[in-house]
Amino acid sequence: MQKNVSLKSFNTFGIDVKATAFTAVTSVVQLQELLHTYKADDIFVLGGGSNMLLKGDVHKFVIHIALRGIEIIQETDTHVHLKVMAGENWHSFVQYCVENDLGGVENLSLIPGNVGTSPIQNIGAYGVELKDTFLSCEAVSRETGEVRTFSLEACKFDYRDSIFKNEAKDAYIITAVTFKLTKKNHVLHTEYGAIQEVLDRNGIQKPTLRDVSQAVIQIRQSKLPDPLVLGNSGSFFKNPIIDQEAFTALRKAHPEVPYYPVGENKIKVPAGWLIEQAGFKGKRFGDAGVHDKQALVLVNHGNASGEEIWNLAMKIQKEVHRKFGLTITPEVNII
Repeated sequence: MQKNVSLKSFNTFGIDVKATAFTAVTSVVQLQELLHTYKADDIFVLGGGSNMLLKGDVHKFVIHIALRGIEIIQETDTHVHLKVMAGENWHSFVQYCVENDLGGVENLSLIPGNVGTSPIQNIGAYGVELKDTFLSCEAVSRETGEVRTFSLEACKFDYRDSIFKNEAKDAYIITAVTFKLTKKNHVLHTEYGAIQEVLDRNGIQKPTLRDVSQAVIQIRQSKLPDPLVLGNSGSFFKNPIIDQEAFTALRKAHPEVPYYPVGENKIKVPAGWLIEQAGFKGKRFGDAGVHDKQALVLVNHGNASGEEIWNLAMKIQKEVHRKFGLTITPEVNII
């Protein structure tokens, strides 16, 4: 155990706060021992640090999940089941799949964070969500230390949502995730965003998994800042989903509003567009700011505090609601 450890390099916003006590766990047994030793309320679990905003020092025992390993647990002629430990970097896992011609997660390239936190908000991008390849996950109860397996159904996945954000919030620590991936006859999703446009521009008519992954990487790099260069947590706000009646009223007042149908009587409105129209794109308030290429991304220009970034987020939230009558909610966890 280390004491008074800076968490600046453990969160992608690069917020320089301290942990009262800190340790990294590399085995499930080690994690269980710590859970038996310390009360659940005295522990703060840290994964890849990519989906959170730290507003101040963490006066708890920070346990960094550093479980590593990728294992084939079942295989047929057409599919493979991969068990991936929670501490594996998400993008590195996606690249492992691409390199081994395993299909299903290529559209999720370059999403920051670790595998263990991916089910919590059912990460998604470019028409694909985690739940599309998810089989199950193993999680340790914070109270008892027992390992429980959550099936796809048990996780109650929804848009950027899961059981781990609701009734099981802070009750479990995910230690491994098992995916079902294709070995051949891959179904490629190139219709969302600018993927097909990039493929066409590169003269690719029969794309491979690598081609799709590289297209996604190219798109993301053109829009999103590298956290190692400019602190950020990716998309800060969720895209609001509204019913048809509310959308009709919104479109009447703002005919140019972009939208995506997401099921019966539900419409998704891009939060980035709302924030841009509210006048925040590229704006800077001290070292807290909004990215100049993607308004959905809040950034730390160097020495912003978590409190300063949170104040900016609330200012954006208030102005979007004033202008459009819509409430945008944070996608990141506010600590």
